[in-house]
Amino acid sequence: MKPSEIYQENADNCAMLAEGEPSRDSPAYKRYRRMEQAWRSLAEEQEWLDGEVPPVRTDRADVSKKPPG
Repeated sequence: MKPSEIYQENADNCAMLAEGEPSRDSPAYKRYRRMEQAWRSLAEEQEWLDGEVPPVRTDRADVSKKPPG
């Protein structure tokens, strides 16, 4: 199992724990949701580091070109 899959599994577990909380305003619910987001973020980054996801492309102007005029 790849590290990104483990992180994804951890995120799913946190989501399940959050849904088990009686109130969406409870500190535990909010904590589990933050943990879920953090695990998903780690999974995405690990996939990028492993070369499974291409880096984000930015459409910035080429600053090496001289302006017209």
